[in-house]
Amino acid sequence: MAKITFIGAGSIVFAKTIMMDIMATPELVDSEICLMNRGKPKLDRIKAFADRVVRDNNLPTKVTATLDAREAMTGADYVVFMFDTGGAAAYEHDYLIPLKYGVDQCIGDTLGPGGVFRALRTIPVVVNYARIMAEVCPNALLLNYVNPMAAVCYALGQEAKVQFVGLCHGVQTTIDLIAHILGEKKEDLDYFAAGINHMAWFLRIEKDGVDQYPRFRQLCERPEVYKIEKVRIETMRHFGYFMTESTGHLSEYLPYFRKTRKALDTYCDEPAFGGESGAYYKFGKILAKKFAKVDPLEFESTQLAPPSAEYCTHIIKAHRTNQPFRLNGNVRNDGLITNLTQGCCVEVPCFVDRMGIYPTKVGALPPQCAALNQTNVTVQGLACQAALTGDPELAFAAVALDPLTSAVCTLYEIREMTREMLAKEAEWLPQFAGRTLAARKPVRVTPKTKGIEAPLDPALAIGNRFGQLATMKLKKPKA
Repeated sequence: MAKITFIGAGSIVFAKTIMMDIMATPELVDSEICLMNRGKPKLDRIKAFADRVVRDNNLPTKVTATLDAREAMTGADYVVFMFDTGGAAAYEHDYLIPLKYGVDQCIGDTLGPGGVFRALRTIPVVVNYARIMAEVCPNALLLNYVNPMAAVCYALGQEAKVQFVGLCHGVQTTIDLIAHILGEKKEDLDYFAAGINHMAWFLRIEKDGVDQYPRFRQLCERPEVYKIEKVRIETMRHFGYFMTESTGHLSEYLPYFRKTRKALDTYCDEPAFGGESGAYYKFGKILAKKFAKVDPLEFESTQLAPPSAEYCTHIIKAHRTNQPFRLNGNVRNDGLITNLTQGCCVEVPCFVDRMGIYPTKVGALPPQCAALNQTNVTVQGLACQAALTGDPELAFAAVALDPLTSAVCTLYEIREMTREMLAKEAEWLPQFAGRTLAARKPVRVTPKTKGIEAPLDPALAIGNRFGQLATMKLKKPKA
């Protein structure tokens, strides 16, 4: 019997989906599922639903629940992280404060000011849990669903003493979309995707050994196709490859699509996650208000279905049965992608069997793809270091180097925004206690201010001299 621990089992979507995937997998149905959450009401809800599923399907699965993380992880074979530090209250600041400064986010959980501050809140908690794992279940596999995925796994790669992989469904859902546009069954397509989380590139798309990219690019020029994924398709049109995340997400990771009203109206005009401002924030508020009064699991069916596309259960099955499974996982970049920062988090093809998780060496990405990825990797690295050290200047630097923020704001505005966010989210950022980000107000220069005399580069001096000559009234020489 495997012990599979969920840390953050109050996350209804992931907890319910993965739990039912496990129960629907014959090789895993006799497992112990240990549910851990810091809040008792949500824990009681998911435990009650799990008990109903077991009872209604007459399963041998053992379901336990606890508020204590150490107890939950003791003796575990697999630990699944699925929590959100700060919740809706923190996320409100992630969205509304940047919006005051002109930084318009659709999702705000991966990059941008929202993604940076989610990393600052989350990384210390993730690292602490990983350290507990190293004590109480050192041989367990850590399967991470916590966002911001790349920044969190960047920190795990530096700090964790257990084997881990970060899991996302961006590759699976994108190949569904590609197959739909091509009019093919996804099972008939072969693909190779690599990069970073939410910005991995489909480097190859083939059917029976024939390159499908020319036809795919041609189909994406059709207005009815272009309309549903403007940002992803526009990025492919200019940089050559299709990416793994939706328009709403991707529009935040690049400086081109959300920096002006014109850009938003042109590329981010679809509702909800198609680019709408604050889509994730608004969606979360609606759910929080509804679920505060109603148990969403009370009316959910307990009927089991084939396991979903989420990688988690397939990994556990492969690890226990030694039947290899391929996935795209988020792991430490130990030379896997040679033109991205060593030690960062990369998303690459991985294989799993009884011995563990084996990432594939990709080599160099196309240079333009690596360059776009690196703009995000730099921010992730700074956010990671800020989260681990509590240095507010590093937090500022992470926000200042964010592609969208730097396209919209001045450095002073970014500093003031960061100061405001640090103050508003202080209760979730204990590592910054007692440390204040300096204000750095602009130096006042009046029309009467006279600049100092400064030595000039010879070339500049010559240029200035020609400028003076050009404005002089030259006298005509006497005959």
